[in-house]
Amino acid sequence: MKSFKLNNGIDIPAIGFGTWQIPEGEEAYQAVTEALKVGYTHIDTAAIYGNEKSVGRAIKDSGIARDTLFITTKLWNTERGYDKTIAAFEKSLTDLGLAYIDLYLIHWPANESQFENWATINAETWKALEYLYQQGKVKAIGVSNFPKDYLAKLLETVTIVPAVNQIEFHPGYLQQETVDLCKSNGILVQAWSPLGSGRILQDETLIALAEQKDTSVGQICIKFALSQGILPLPKSTNPLNIKRNLTVDNFDLTEEDIQTISELPTMGFSGSDPKKVAF
Repeated sequence: MKSFKLNNGIDIPAIGFGTWQIPEGEEAYQAVTEALKVGYTHIDTAAIYGNEKSVGRAIKDSGIARDTLFITTKLWNTERGYDKTIAAFEKSLTDLGLAYIDLYLIHWPANESQFENWATINAETWKALEYLYQQGKVKAIGVSNFPKDYLAKLLETVTIVPAVNQIEFHPGYLQQETVDLCKSNGILVQAWSPLGSGRILQDETLIALAEQKDTSVGQICIKFALSQGILPLPKSTNPLNIKRNLTVDNFDLTEEDIQTISELPTMGFSGSDPKKVAF
């Protein structure tokens, strides 16, 4: 699989398998097992997904050498702050059954709608991630859902620049200012929900483009993210789609195609604004 290089020199496979909303138990186990079987080497999970144990079991049972896999998990919002972050990381490590994590992310920033001292909370949490990185327990650290101004504020305090910012990104919701700030600071953007919500899959422009390329709308969305230097994290429990989402090298998007996709109206937004979420 092709890869991106993080700002600390670590390679990260260019397409990851997302596990959001895949329930703990047999469903998560089978989905990750299938993903590993068809060639994914990059698995993305999070404490709040509740499926770390099943993800870890699938990794172990696959028999694939650990050093050939890239595993990401994330710190949940209730565990922010230095000491709680360290404890939460250790729990995720135990639940996954791993000796180390490849990438650990702050899942959502503390925001001003909930906390007057939101910037301080984010900075203290980040210091814990820096400690985990320095201790060698994680190969890279980053953030998730940090919009431009929140990321800029965090960058004023860091010793280690985040390697990644994982944000909602798909046709119809590009967050261009945040993407630009990340790129200017050497921070890789990862796209969660790279296929957006149902409306995107019904968009006539994308359907026509997929038909022209003899591919699927989902594959168009994944290829579009890659064309922007963004790492997509598609999620599926359907074996056919799991495989399809990994195979996007059989067609190309022209500059005109990319421009057309970039100009699509706002659609498919999850509704989760990091500055306003109450969780």
